[in-house]
Amino acid sequence: MDRIFFGLGCASAFVAVALGAFGAHGLRARLVPDMLMVFEVAVRYQMYHALALLGVGGVAGRLPGGAVAVAGWLFVAGTILFSGSLYALSLTGHRWLGAITPLGGVAFLAGWAALAWAAWSRL
Repeated sequence: MDRIFFGLGCASAFVAVALGAFGAHGLRARLVPDMLMVFEVAVRYQMYHALALLGVGGVAGRLPGGAVAVAGWLFVAGTILFSGSLYALSLTGHRWLGAITPLGGVAFLAGWAALAWAAWSRL
């Protein structure tokens, strides 16, 4: 499980850097400033949680149990729902996609709670 989350974190960080560059160089002239900011928030949260996945991969072998894996999968789901919906919103302008974003935020929060549980339940 540790290599899965570490690999997913690497892949997600790669995509975040690529999309960040795309946003900075390819979208600056195409998106209105508000939508460019939305795109940048998506990139930022994707990178934060890519790093979180690297951390999950790093502790998965030392903190055995289901909570670490749950945290990892919640970070993956959060990235897809939160960042994915913001990418789609900024590129398409479809405002209804913003209704999906909070579900990703809840997944991020639940992932952090699960990771904390994994650490504290071993004390």
